Amino acid sequence: MKLEELLASSEHLPSIPKVIALLLNELSRDEPDLRKITQMINTDPVLTTRLLRLANSAQFQLANKISSVSEALALLGLRQVHSLATAAAVAGAFKGIQGMDMNAFWRYSLNVARLSRSLAGLAKQNQAAAFTAGLIHATGELVMRLALSAEMTAMDATVPPLGLKRASAERKLLGYSFAQVGAGFSREWQFPQPIVDALEHQDAPFDNDVYEPLAGVLHLAVWRSRAREDRLEEQRLIYYFPDRVALALKLDRDMVFGEDPLEWSSQADVDVML
Repeated sequence: MKLEELLASSEHLPSIPKVIALLLNELSRDEPDLRKITQMINTDPVLTTRLLRLANSAQFQLANKISSVSEALALLGLRQVHSLATAAAVAGAFKGIQGMDMNAFWRYSLNVARLSRSLAGLAKQNQAAAFTAGLIHATGELVMRLALSAEMTAMDATVPPLGLKRASAERKLLGYSFAQVGAGFSREWQFPQPIVDALEHQDAPFDNDVYEPLAGVLHLAVWRSRAREDRLEEQRLIYYFPDRVALALKLDRDMVFGEDPLEWSSQADVDVML
């Protein structure tokens, strides 16, 4: 399937069931806690994507694009959020995705989001946009697994879904990867251009005509998180460290690795959501 055909599809991706349930419960209170609502949405890549899609839609005609959940909530209000959450509950009564451990996917996505935010702070980039890009960066993989299940399942035998070499394996087989799929949808939904560029060039930040620092931040966070999924030993981490990307952001290896201890999502984080 060509990339254009895939982007024309309308696959319904699953949100995290417990997040939707807790969110609807909080929204039903007489005085919903906006901080809790923001935190809940910020754990769910699919719900975050839906919220940003609505906030950046043509109906609002904004001069500046919305790049974070908190900005979207300020624009939309809780009634719109309730509608989105209800739609997610109805359409997404949990739907499994063949070959993808969704617990692992949600944990991994949260890892990338948190690391992206921390690294963006060190690199003096927009931390809210970095967190958003990190959280939604792999939703294209879910779309591909729904639309191209046979191809993706066959690939799993040699390259794990969350492995370091997944993007390059997909490009070799299909001519594009989850990065281009996610960026294609984000462009169509009028997300902020830095986020679109970061998603599209996350695996090769210097391929863009104009280097987007957020793509470099995302590249480092994705590399570090996928290296952890692959259980790379310390010597291999050092050997494969993307020095060129880090140098462009004025970061060194110790700064990138130093974000690990406080940033990794634990299984407890995932258990709370499920």
